[in-house]
Amino acid sequence: MFTGIVTAMGSVARVQREGERCALTIEAPYPDLAVGESVSINGACMTIVETGEGWFTIEAVVTTRGRTRFGEIRVGERVNLERAMAAGDRFGGHWVQGHVDGVAEVRGVRTEADAVLIDIAVPPDVAEISVPYGSITVDGVSMTVNAVPHPGVVQLSVIPFTRDHTTLGLLEPGDRVHVEADIIGKYVKQVLDTRGVTGGGNG
Repeated sequence: MFTGIVTAMGSVARVQREGERCALTIEAPYPDLAVGESVSINGACMTIVETGEGWFTIEAVVTTRGRTRFGEIRVGERVNLERAMAAGDRFGGHWVQGHVDGVAEVRGVRTEADAVLIDIAVPPDVAEISVPYGSITVDGVSMTVNAVPHPGVVQLSVIPFTRDHTTLGLLEPGDRVHVEADIIGKYVKQVLDTRGVTGGGNG
């Protein structure tokens, strides 16, 4: 479990693609990572299979590559990192599972006063449960949906601190990002789906 509060930006140091295997080595500032530990890379919960001073390696299996950008990621790319929550940690973001729902596309980036507004076209299942002022995870960053300007599009309002400390400050139109919908919205939708779209039933 994660909170969407990015604790470091890493860099892709190596990409190994051999047949169906895809392994990524990430340069990271964490001093005490362990094999078997979970870490969020751009919002995807991954297991460390190898680690050393200033780096760790993960393997992205075919099902992970089907829902993420890991199959197309390149050496030198910057990535958002967060270690799994420990009991007693402060909870600064929202409940983030690290289960990426799909890849979204940046449609627009513009500055308004001290914020940068980013419009992102999200997959239909994410759009369905994205509401103004609700939560969404974008490349591992806990964000508030600022608005829904068009069907299937969510707008983020990114403050200077977030731009400086995550990769959201580097986004441009056409870029692709991982998105995870709010887990509470997923459960509510599931309950309503089992009772009919209107939410009727035996209540």
